[in-house]
Amino acid sequence: MPEGVVPLEQAHDESLYGSKAVGLGEAARSGLPLPPGVALSGAVVEAVAGGENQAIEEVTKLVRPLGSPLAVRSSAVDEDGAEASFAGQHVTLLNVPGVDAVADALREVWWSANSDSAITYRLRDERGVFSDIWASGIMRRAAIGAGRRVAANGRIQDPEHFVDADFEEMKALVSGTGGPSGEELAGRHAFRTSHTAKDVPATLGPPPPPPPDPSGLPPGEARIMRAMLTGVGEIFGSSQAEHEEQLVRGLAASPGVYEGPARLVSGPTEFDRIVQGDVLVTESTTEAFNILLPLLGAIVTDAGGLLSHAAIISREYGIPGVVGTREGTGLIPDGARVRVDGTAGEVAVL
Repeated sequence: MPEGVVPLEQAHDESLYGSKAVGLGEAARSGLPLPPGVALSGAVVEAVAGGENQAIEEVTKLVRPLGSPLAVRSSAVDEDGAEASFAGQHVTLLNVPGVDAVADALREVWWSANSDSAITYRLRDERGVFSDIWASGIMRRAAIGAGRRVAANGRIQDPEHFVDADFEEMKALVSGTGGPSGEELAGRHAFRTSHTAKDVPATLGPPPPPPPDPSGLPPGEARIMRAMLTGVGEIFGSSQAEHEEQLVRGLAASPGVYEGPARLVSGPTEFDRIVQGDVLVTESTTEAFNILLPLLGAIVTDAGGLLSHAAIISREYGIPGVVGTREGTGLIPDGARVRVDGTAGEVAVL
């Protein structure tokens, strides 16, 4: 058997064949019903893509008995692992008509690793912190700087109030051609700083109609529509379970039980309050919270479903997680000792 070209059940080395091929090989060796397949090392795929006849002949010899049609997909060694995950960014080809078309199919899959989407997707999820959030902070500093100039001219009462103007109002205030009064902006600032996201009504105007019935769509489109609606619901949904006096209920996001001190944190400005072993209790999390994960014993949130950021990162770090409690930040006192049961979706205040 040529090196780097093996039947799927003989794929053992992830450094050669990638995690997908090795995982399927393990399933095949365990007796699970899988279609037969062939695993190729990255070096072999590159040789085939480069048109090397010997590599093409070796692959063809092993693939020919599989018959047709064939499926060709990536199991690149760097595609999924501890440092990166960009599954689905490489092309997967189905219904390849036969062995004579395999070389061209391998070339197309190999080249897809260089596509714009695959290269961009390799960026870590901290992109949101270092691009979006950081840029927003710079914009706010610029707005406060403009607010100082406007406040110095007596147009507004405090530079901070400038951020409560919209863009057109900001331009008018800076140029001295109009804009809201200082009293109006002070009122907006007072309202914004005295309310939270929980005070926002569920809808503006009449209640929205239910989503369209996907049963009227073709089968493929209907399946995708149902999957999308399910996914969105699992990101933003919350538990409707009733709480008890010392028991907060939510969604069981990550299994396990942990007991420790609750630490109520509203955002990055309070991250310095977290110490090793704390239970993070917050309204919801973003990627900015990732820096806290090595310190946490468990996560509890007011909002979010089983596909929310908090649910995913608690599972990835293997710590108990209860999400979508609706009122956890109001029912769990800061510093209280709690028992987080991520399997049952409950938080007991001890």
